[in-house]
Amino acid sequence: MNFNCLVFDIETIPDVEGARRLWDLEGLSDADVAKVMVAKRQQETGGQSEFLRHHLQRVCAIAAVFRHDDRLTVWSLGEEDSTEADLIHRFFDGLERFSPTLVSWNGGGFDLPVLHYRALLNGVAAPRYWETGNDDNSFRYNNYLSRYHWRHLDLMDVLSGYQPRATAKLDEIASLMGFPGKLGMTGADVWTKYLAGALGEIRDYCEVDVLNTWLVYLGFERMRGNLHAIQHAEELARLRQYLLEQDKPHFRDFLAAWPPGA
Repeated sequence: MNFNCLVFDIETIPDVEGARRLWDLEGLSDADVAKVMVAKRQQETGGQSEFLRHHLQRVCAIAAVFRHDDRLTVWSLGEEDSTEADLIHRFFDGLERFSPTLVSWNGGGFDLPVLHYRALLNGVAAPRYWETGNDDNSFRYNNYLSRYHWRHLDLMDVLSGYQPRATAKLDEIASLMGFPGKLGMTGADVWTKYLAGALGEIRDYCEVDVLNTWLVYLGFERMRGNLHAIQHAEELARLRQYLLEQDKPHFRDFLAAWPPGA
């Protein structure tokens, strides 16, 4: 199998500046603005949800696993002090340069719609991503936008048979497959960590999510016959060696929670 794929995940925080403009909340702290946003969402849903709408979330981290030819890289885009616009620009620039297969878990339902809104608000151009065959005929029947095309593979969507009642959490699927899953932090912790200035921890957490997604994806490719057993084992070994060589604390924790043979 010739790889050219980008596994990605984003982390978001409340767009408090946007909320200030929408609801005239000047003078309130970021934490208090976020509380107003959650209260409005609860009111909107009759108390059923406090999860903010996509356009009211701001991207604070994007992590990726990039597998291309003999290259394997796991990283967070930009730096801790990068602007949201810079993170989004870097993401779409990778698509411009390599046209990889995008792989995600619930990317079609969350990550990509958020990136659409935030790219629009930040003035980020992404012509390759929005290509549907007008300039490149190969995108006519396989592009990033169609739910049933394969240039973006939303693993949660595909494995559930596109049935909302059959969806599962990445953490649970990864754990059931013998992979580490989440390592102590969840998405519910991101805003608190951000307010505490712990963006580095958020970026590490996002990288753990893409590592789990990459491992599930390898299992999916084995299941559908694109990776034979030996090739699959080689890819697992490649990742283990990469994480060992990087010698980063969260990578060491990931390896420690990933038993041999899993």
